[in-house]
Amino acid sequence: MDKKVTVIGAGFVGAMVGQRVVEKNMADVVLIDVVKGIPQGKALDIAQSASVEGFDSRITGSNDFSEIKDSQIVVVTAGFPRTPGITREALAKKNGDIISSVVSQIASYAPEAIVIVVTNPLDVMTHLAWKISGFSPSRVIGMGGVLDEARFKYFLSQELQVSARDIEALVLGSHGEAMVPVESFTTVKGVPVRELITRTRFAEIIEQTKQGGAEIVSLLKSGSAWHAPSASVTAMIEAIIRDSKRMLPAAAYLQGEYGIEGTHVGVPVILGAKGVERICEISLNEKERTALQQAADAVKELYNSLKAE
Repeated sequence: MDKKVTVIGAGFVGAMVGQRVVEKNMADVVLIDVVKGIPQGKALDIAQSASVEGFDSRITGSNDFSEIKDSQIVVVTAGFPRTPGITREALAKKNGDIISSVVSQIASYAPEAIVIVVTNPLDVMTHLAWKISGFSPSRVIGMGGVLDEARFKYFLSQELQVSARDIEALVLGSHGEAMVPVESFTTVKGVPVRELITRTRFAEIIEQTKQGGAEIVSLLKSGSAWHAPSASVTAMIEAIIRDSKRMLPAAAYLQGEYGIEGTHVGVPVILGAKGVERICEISLNEKERTALQQAADAVKELYNSLKAE
């Protein structure tokens, strides 16, 4: 196959991204991890399901970063997961060094790749990855918005007792607690959600969505979500590999859009073969615009605290 995707970090999210990509026959996959045997073992296990699942794409594992050469896309999941009680600041400090090391290797071995960052805190790690890589802003993207949107649609579907596939929603801002749902773009088959649910209940579902990842961490006790995150990453990979020009929310570098400059934050983008091919500016009310600006300011503040270390 002439398409190649590398996933750095062969934990639960990384391994499942690899599995989803090969099962969809989108590309060959290389799993990279520093722990010997882990990427090789997981890749071999997935590969042995080829005849059952009906895919021809190849998946291999390695501890050698040079294996990422010629990758069209590199997904970065490496880093420490969220654990109960850990702050964004503490997590950023722990994962900042990992991202710096990993992205330096990407720049060396796959200088033409598009990078999708999954490591938390996502917006800050995406901005750090872009700074370290020296890549065009269009080629360094964070995953969070697709996941927040998926969680939002799920909780709305449960409340309204409708298929999640019939819900359209748009979530901006930072991944997780600082997400900004846009009410005017939230509909069920074109029907505005405000006609189907009270504002109080809508606000409660927004809060439930913001805490969606933390709830899973709390339930699991050890580790964090991987099924929905891997599906979200795979949707982004597919948009790029297929050059399908999908509009998806992603952490992108803003250069004046929405009045925000010089940081990564979640906004709707058009994803295609070149990565972020366009940032879509939509009309926001004053509350939504303020919340988006606050999310961007928080990303800048946390990133600047890393630089000060």
